[in-house]
Amino acid sequence: MANIQSAKKRARQAITRRLRNASQRSFLRSQLKKVVVAIEKGNKEIAQKAYHDAVPVIDNMVNKGLIHKNKAARHKSRLNNQIHALG
Repeated sequence: MANIQSAKKRARQAITRRLRNASQRSFLRSQLKKVVVAIEKGNKEIAQKAYHDAVPVIDNMVNKGLIHKNKAARHKSRLNNQIHALG
């Protein structure tokens, strides 16, 4: 454990941020999984609804620095292509 006061504070902040990031990452994965499950069931309407709900969450995670913007773009592109392929 750290001895200096500022290092102790940094350790506390790191714990808080790690827990918050884990929670947000879990929420992001849940949103993505809803879209994937709807695609696997073959229901285009539900998949589109889930996709439109997931896009702001993905963009929000980019703004928070949780994921890279290219990863967000890749997820959105692949999901959108899969939804359009349902026809």
